[in-house]
Amino acid sequence: MGKSGFSKSIVNKIFIIICIMIVLLLPTFQIRQLIDNRIETQDTVAKEICSKWGESQTIRGPYLSIPYVEKGSTSPGYEGSITILPNKLDIKGDISPETRYRGVYEIVVYSSELKISGTFTDMNRVSIDRNKYDILYDRAVFVIGINDLRGIEKLNDLDWNGQKSAFKPGKGYDESVKSGVIAYAKCDPATGSISFNTNIVLKGSKYLYFTPVGSKTDVNIASTWNNPSFNGTFLPDRREITSNGFTANWNILQLNRSFPQVWLNNDHSMNETDFGIDLLIPIDNYLKTHRSIRYSILFIGFTFLVLFIIEMLYKIDIHPVHYVLVGAALVIFYTLLLSISEYISFNVSFALSSLLTISLIGGYLRTLLKSNRYALLISIMLIVMYALIFTMIQVQEFALIMGSIGLFIILAVVMYFSNKITWNKKEDSEKHEAELEG
Repeated sequence: MGKSGFSKSIVNKIFIIICIMIVLLLPTFQIRQLIDNRIETQDTVAKEICSKWGESQTIRGPYLSIPYVEKGSTSPGYEGSITILPNKLDIKGDISPETRYRGVYEIVVYSSELKISGTFTDMNRVSIDRNKYDILYDRAVFVIGINDLRGIEKLNDLDWNGQKSAFKPGKGYDESVKSGVIAYAKCDPATGSISFNTNIVLKGSKYLYFTPVGSKTDVNIASTWNNPSFNGTFLPDRREITSNGFTANWNILQLNRSFPQVWLNNDHSMNETDFGIDLLIPIDNYLKTHRSIRYSILFIGFTFLVLFIIEMLYKIDIHPVHYVLVGAALVIFYTLLLSISEYISFNVSFALSSLLTISLIGGYLRTLLKSNRYALLISIMLIVMYALIFTMIQVQEFALIMGSIGLFIILAVVMYFSNKITWNKKEDSEKHEAELEG
């Protein structure tokens, strides 16, 4: 190609390239907004499905809620209530995850089967003025706090020391839980130990948490879900995760938490000790695409820099329109990635989108520059950068160091080739004179 006005003025050319880069940032911002809109739509769909299936669930309890009144009182109301937690609590369960789809959106819900059992001991350990108050043990209720009662698919009657008692919605006599179920559980303070057990089939979404209300709490959970996240105040003592699912066990003592086994009214709260399992979908395509578009300015900048160095080094004139078209192809990569990843896996989508983009730019530059060498150079640079970005997305923990090293290597290569460029006419003239004298 012949020289033009743009190649004679390096400063003007650099200014024009920078302006093109700034203009190309506008569509990348719009693509980011598109990704955000898709994420919001996914959240809306998730809330809609969860509202019909069952929200995130926390099993808070079980415990006894017992009212007390002033001695000789004939009023139907109660003076207050006593909360008694079990001496031993065992929960064994299985979680069966289900993936639901609404259009291109993927949501995970679950159905859990839980066996809850344990014992209460020493009902007489209540610190209350017995000369002033009467404790109504015959009106005691067994309480299980459950976030979303719509998720209850089946709940067996309470087996209370051999006696059956049906559950009904309720919260007991205090405010320890916001929603739950209760069963009447008469208890005799002279009884040394009272055993209980019940089974529940509970549907929910996102997570299943428990509260360690027992003096000794033992929770054993198994599931076919192979991507759990164990969160909350306590992590499992033992856990095993395989491609076929996971098993986890928690063993928590009263000494591990801040509230006692017995208290009056609302003196204590159980809300800050929850633990359990989050059923996570591996980082979804939208978040990965959002992460990759953060590096769009680097892609555009380094590609333009290599084109500019080729232009200066080999005295080739590349028109600003060609920069615009190459930059547009780099931006369209993200729309390809976003749209394709809604139907197939992100990894395959990334490989396919990058292959299409590199082929388009490489073929275009080969035709434009009439050189396989220059087109191959740009294509290799893009392959390296796409591979670098893909690796950074996959391993978040090492993204910073990998990105820093990768960009450092690319910059070093660019600096090496930039040394071969004659940046002004004076240098070019001196070089020409030296060649004549020689």
